[in-house]
Amino acid sequence: MNRTSLYGWGRTSPSVANVVTPTTEDDVAAHLTASREVIARGLGRSYGDAAQMSGGVVLDNRELGGIGPIGEDGTVTVGAGVSIDELLATSIPQGWFVPVTPGTRQVSIGGAVAADVHGKNHHVDGSFCTHVTEMRLVTPSGAFTVSPTNDAELFWATAGGMGLTGVVTSVTMKMLRIETDQVLVDTERFNALDGVMSAMASGDANYRYSVAWVDCMTRGAHMGRSILTRGEHAQRDDVEKPALHGPKAARLAVPFNAPSGLLNPLSIRAFNELWFRSAPRHQVGEAQSLSTFFHPLDGVHDWNRLYGRRGFVQYQFCVPDEAGDTIVAAISRLSSSRVPSFLAVLKRFGAATPGPLSFPMPGWTLALDLPVGPKALPGVLDDLDELVLHAGGRIYFAKDARLDPTKVRAMYPRLGDFLAVKARVDPEHHMVSDLALRLQLTGK
Repeated sequence: MNRTSLYGWGRTSPSVANVVTPTTEDDVAAHLTASREVIARGLGRSYGDAAQMSGGVVLDNRELGGIGPIGEDGTVTVGAGVSIDELLATSIPQGWFVPVTPGTRQVSIGGAVAADVHGKNHHVDGSFCTHVTEMRLVTPSGAFTVSPTNDAELFWATAGGMGLTGVVTSVTMKMLRIETDQVLVDTERFNALDGVMSAMASGDANYRYSVAWVDCMTRGAHMGRSILTRGEHAQRDDVEKPALHGPKAARLAVPFNAPSGLLNPLSIRAFNELWFRSAPRHQVGEAQSLSTFFHPLDGVHDWNRLYGRRGFVQYQFCVPDEAGDTIVAAISRLSSSRVPSFLAVLKRFGAATPGPLSFPMPGWTLALDLPVGPKALPGVLDDLDELVLHAGGRIYFAKDARLDPTKVRAMYPRLGDFLAVKARVDPEHHMVSDLALRLQLTGK
């Protein structure tokens, strides 16, 4: 075991744990038996403290590897420690893409299950675990193969369960057939928030992928001005030189922590102005690479260092369709506070899964990157919590670093169902994390 200081991608809540690296399912089982408090960890891309256990044991799952052959129907079995990046390097040249990807490829498959990650296509294809046909799960009570038809309760408790039901060791899933490594993208620029929300509500159903960048630094008539990008996978006949190349490696790197305060209202306002003006007012059918469209930030290694030593909070919430005014109120609160948001992303969600802790619900989701430092930030986030709670929405655990635990049960009304399944497979409460203790998700 190595005592190691660990933190999430936001770099805000470090803690020290004993890190071990199992290589087999038997190794995982042995560590679960021997450890009082344990949680699995992939590539550490959850933003808060979900993959940490202060004073306990953290299982680094990256040696749980292996990518099986991809069947004619796209079915593939992948080790939980394999990253989406590694899977795509194998699958794209064969004409297959992951059915759901978050904004980074640097996420392990086990982590994608634990957070039940979503992407730009949730309104069409749902979340990651919708495409999982079965998984191997090692719990303190034993190892199981679970699926939507074989112990569905445990399967769906694990989907979005933040690693608290056990350790996923392998996942069988269905990939998406593609003909090229490009996406045909339509881009449209909107001078205010109401325009982009109207366009998304009326037109997203015509696209597989849709996402809007929102400027949260503008106020008045131009509050929430936005750039909407929507796309479809390009067919061979759609592009001049069809090819199937794997992901592009990062070409840039941030070699050290930026000075504190580099990302301040002035610098972010200037960046947002440049970004907004550089986007086309209306463009149809632009061919973009898969890497450019899905994972632009992966082009910069260690980009989280731009936020300095104090790090940043990513705050993501979703609200039902009928509560779209909550998005407007949240951006209004943020813009009036002058708390800078370097990146704000608006998407539409489709149908939810049966997972009691899975985040998406039909409606809207907004994700905000907020540098730590401004004195107004804690109060602004508390206000956003109240807006979300009043609207019947919820906060994404994979991004959270500071939610009040008294709000969790209202945001996730089926928490009791999750805890009942957890008690069945982990009756002595071995599976626990800093996040679980902070938000009272352990069942103790």
